[in-house]
Amino acid sequence: MIEVIPLKYGVTFKRVFSDPAIFSQFASDVLGIPVRVEQVYTEYEYPETVGYVKIKYDLFAEDAAQRTIIEVQHIREDDFFDRFLYYHLIGLVEQVRGYTAYRFERTVYTIVVLTTLPRDESLQFSYAVSNMSPVNEQGAQVELYPHRLVFLGPRSVNAQTPPKIRPWLELIADSLDSQLEEANYTSDMFQQIIERMRKTTLSPAELGIIKDEAAWEESKQTMLAEGLAKGQAEGRAEGRAEGEAEGRRQEKLAIARDMRAAGIEVAVIARVTGLTAAEIEQINPFRLVN
Repeated sequence: MIEVIPLKYGVTFKRVFSDPAIFSQFASDVLGIPVRVEQVYTEYEYPETVGYVKIKYDLFAEDAAQRTIIEVQHIREDDFFDRFLYYHLIGLVEQVRGYTAYRFERTVYTIVVLTTLPRDESLQFSYAVSNMSPVNEQGAQVELYPHRLVFLGPRSVNAQTPPKIRPWLELIADSLDSQLEEANYTSDMFQQIIERMRKTTLSPAELGIIKDEAAWEESKQTMLAEGLAKGQAEGRAEGRAEGEAEGRRQEKLAIARDMRAAGIEVAVIARVTGLTAAEIEQINPFRLVN
């Protein structure tokens, strides 16, 4: 058993999967097609904003035939399924900038790794795929569009998890408690991944970001726990709703803090988060929200 920095943190996830060889093999195993990329971009943005909301991909790469996107999500949000559908659609819309024809010259594959369980228990799965091909009156799928949106749930691996995907999800899930059984991962690639997850290989700047992320996660869990405790005294349903509402408010404040630190205008932050200008102006962008 060795100590690692969990893959639930964006810094660690991007550090591992930004390696072109690791990214290519992961995407190939998940999508069931050969993927070979020469460069993986982190925090990628399109040169020109597409749509009304500017987005940023955690990991973005293309090969000659298709565009493949991997985005990690490890913060519990009510809207994250809609969020990544939007990301997926922007990858398509961005290709149709001209006025002569509708052409999607590159196939878009979006892979989302969920390192927390969805709030809705009916949505718990290890592997779920959404494609855009219609189904005819005989119930057969008409293969019109190859684009796919894939959700992976490492915490829900089961006997039906596809064999090529299962080892990746088991590795991710195994890392989440900061302890990993190295002997279970003997391939050269998985050994390279484990090396990238060791604390001693991360820079002080990377560790600083992880520390802030961990502190925020702990704070959120504390707030939810306090809300639940109050709910036990005043009614479980009411207390949970209050705790979750406060958790969502704190998430909005954290987003606003990051946006302020990036120099984004207060009016824009208010539009994105739903906070008032007065609330936003009181936020110190250089410390964690409390």
